Amino acid sequence: MFTWPNLLSQLFNGLALGALLALISSGLTIIYGTLGVLNLAHGAMFMLGGYAGYVAYQATDSFIVAVLAGTLFLLVVGVVIERLIIRHFYDRPHEDQLLVTFGLSICFVEIVRFFFSSLSVNVPAPAIFSGITQLGVMAYPTYRLAVVGIVAVALLALYLMLYRTRLGMIVRAGIEDPVMVDSLGINVFRVFMVVFGIGSMAAGFAGIVNAPVVSLTPDVGEAILVQTFVVVVIGGVGSFPGAVLGGLIAGEIISITSMINPGYAYVMLFAAMTLVLLVRPHGLLGTRGRE
Repeated sequence: MFTWPNLLSQLFNGLALGALLALISSGLTIIYGTLGVLNLAHGAMFMLGGYAGYVAYQATDSFIVAVLAGTLFLLVVGVVIERLIIRHFYDRPHEDQLLVTFGLSICFVEIVRFFFSSLSVNVPAPAIFSGITQLGVMAYPTYRLAVVGIVAVALLALYLMLYRTRLGMIVRAGIEDPVMVDSLGINVFRVFMVVFGIGSMAAGFAGIVNAPVVSLTPDVGEAILVQTFVVVVIGGVGSFPGAVLGGLIAGEIISITSMINPGYAYVMLFAAMTLVLLVRPHGLLGTRGRE
């Protein structure tokens, strides 16, 4: 039933989900924009970050340690995967990239299932963010409000890295013209390794931050991967601001539609993506990228 408190609650839910999708999508769009690799393992990396944080939380009972562990673990995983596997597929057809990253995704999921089974596990929210907060006409979970702030800080850090550092300048130049960056004598493979690590790290950070909101299961990354690709298409491939805008739009579409009829949430999301592609084939803030 429609009520104003319910609508307001769903708007906040959409903001929290949209911020999370923006963070995950920013990592994915940076990887594809710079490396030209379609990473179907990104959702599994989101899941791995959650489980790495869960293990750290069980060992230390500290949510901060859990966030650091989930983030740094995926940074290491991203760097290792790039050096051992992804690096050999830069000049291969996109079909090969899809197959190898899809295979990696399956491996990650089954490894986690082997050690943790298919049963869900939980990471509790830190005590400081437990309970509910009164927002005028409604009460809202405090941790979900905190997620918006936490993700906003992470997105700001990514923005400063991309637009205020030499590495960010090289990454953005690589998105626009990787051949020119290579011709300037810059070690593009080292940059690619760092970029893949940063993109994986963003997914891992999002995975553990989201763990107190949604229980962890080995398959939790599948749905988030679909949503993330839609966000990247809506915002524009290779565009960091596009990932943020697309994430917020997608989050609100899913949340508001779920209030009316949950069965049509994905329908409306894909309808919005189709509309964007009809009007702006390169996304809302995207430009013509590599072919």
